[in-house]
Amino acid sequence: MTDHAPAPSAPIDDFAAAFQIDGWPVRGRLVRMGESIDRILGAHAYPEPVAALLGEACALAALIGSSLKFEGRLLIQAQGDGPVRYLVADYGTDGDLRGYCRYDEAEVAAASQGFARPGAKTLLGQGVFIMTLDRGPDFERTQGITPIEGESLSLSAEHFFAQSEQVPTKVRLAVGSLQGEGRPQWRAGGAMIQVIAADAARGSTEEVWERTQALFETLGDDELIDPLLPADRLLYRLFHEDGVRLEGAAPLRAKCRCSLDRIETVLRSFGPEERADMIEPDGKIRVTCEYCSTVYEIQPATVEAG
Repeated sequence: MTDHAPAPSAPIDDFAAAFQIDGWPVRGRLVRMGESIDRILGAHAYPEPVAALLGEACALAALIGSSLKFEGRLLIQAQGDGPVRYLVADYGTDGDLRGYCRYDEAEVAAASQGFARPGAKTLLGQGVFIMTLDRGPDFERTQGITPIEGESLSLSAEHFFAQSEQVPTKVRLAVGSLQGEGRPQWRAGGAMIQVIAADAARGSTEEVWERTQALFETLGDDELIDPLLPADRLLYRLFHEDGVRLEGAAPLRAKCRCSLDRIETVLRSFGPEERADMIEPDGKIRVTCEYCSTVYEIQPATVEAG
């Protein structure tokens, strides 16, 4: 296919943006991730299927979280009885993103037999998909929970919107790696379309929604993560006959919220005997952040003095 779209006006990587199809009762969002997802996944020695699943969760958190109209955080979580016990992607409306998984390596290896890449249902088993909105200390957290559906977290997200928001929604998520200098570089992408209220100017919602879904289904995973395919051109491929605009691209970055002060505050919540059990032979307490794998070395006297 030959593209004749105008030169791109959006960044290539590490952003989330809305898009609008002229005159259609449909809204959309697009996420492209390069360095941000590579830093998150590269901080851990996850098996490839586990890294890919966490990459989906991070792309989904950015896709949905970037649409929020308030300052706060969106957490995408999934937990089940499968090889991956728990995963979380934590997105801040400032564009900061982090995530991690807990899993059983032997069970992941066994579940991967016969699969090019086992998906969400295979890895998580019977479990739940959780979406949590955190507006800060002055508000109660709001949370929605649905069963894990299918081999992509996109299906769980679609089910969530259908059940909780009654908004027809389609989501595509893609995670892969390209050979970089020294090691493969992780990439991720996501796209989402939703129905908005119809009016006389936009016409029949049902008819246009069916057409939009048909075009959306032609979107390939390789297109979502292709570093040589700008977002403008990607959208033009999908909707070029109808006019599509990318709006308000916001940056994404991998950034953890851990710090030495936070770790020391957590340690002070334990009793003296519990802290004593944490002291290693060299006399220090070592704590590893689950999100970014940073190792903090703390002198016990520092915690006690605080």
